[in-house]
Amino acid sequence: MAETTFANPEPEPDPFNDGWLGDFARGPAVFAVFREVASAHPLTATEHRIECNDGAGPRVICRFFDEPDPVPEWFGAWKGDEWCD
Repeated sequence: MAETTFANPEPEPDPFNDGWLGDFARGPAVFAVFREVASAHPLTATEHRIECNDGAGPRVICRFFDEPDPVPEWFGAWKGDEWCD
């Protein structure tokens, strides 16, 4: 009798290893929020990025630092978009 093996499902994302914090959808677009782990340093503000996939593949649309008054930096068509401050 042949042994049946089942593929392990992908593990849950770990925000301490890959930086993924979560995602949300608005209309046809899916947004994912990440904490930058490669550039993390205990003496600097934490950097975050937002990626958007609206059918053209994921791309970075915003970066900001976890500061008292964060100022997001929007990229591409997102600059001046009604959803962005």
